[in-house]
Amino acid sequence: MAITVPFDLAYEFEVNALAPEVFEVLSDVPASASHFPKVHQLVDLGDQAYRWEMEKVGTAQMNIQTVYASRYVADKKKGTVVWTPVVGEGNAQVGGSWTITDKKKFTHLVLKISGKLEVPLPSLMKGIVTPVVVGENEKLVEKYIANLIKRFGGEH
Repeated sequence: MAITVPFDLAYEFEVNALAPEVFEVLSDVPASASHFPKVHQLVDLGDQAYRWEMEKVGTAQMNIQTVYASRYVADKKKGTVVWTPVVGEGNAQVGGSWTITDKKKFTHLVLKISGKLEVPLPSLMKGIVTPVVVGENEKLVEKYIANLIKRFGGEH
């Protein structure tokens, strides 16, 4: 038995770095991933696809490790980095996008992430597990954003 936990996150912020530098980091998946907390391993699957293996969370008796793969497409002209799930890899499906807007002296960023995670627990646990999983995802993404803000010279 498994519980499917959907999540949908969106963030908007501005950094002091210029758009070309921001695009360079965010379009380079290993460089971008190096700012994301609790990544156990990032595996290059080729053809712009990467498998994310997160650190296990929980206790020794009961833990969850999120594993998923996404394919990335960066478009410098549009200022976007878009990723779509690679089906059949891991216990989650994750897609999303960065929209990078040049504001001349700073850069405006919009991050959207959506997906679903399969948790190997009985369905009666859904009410308890869903807010914990969503909350943990929010904390990780917010730490990722904080790390990027620091990398790009602070928030504008």
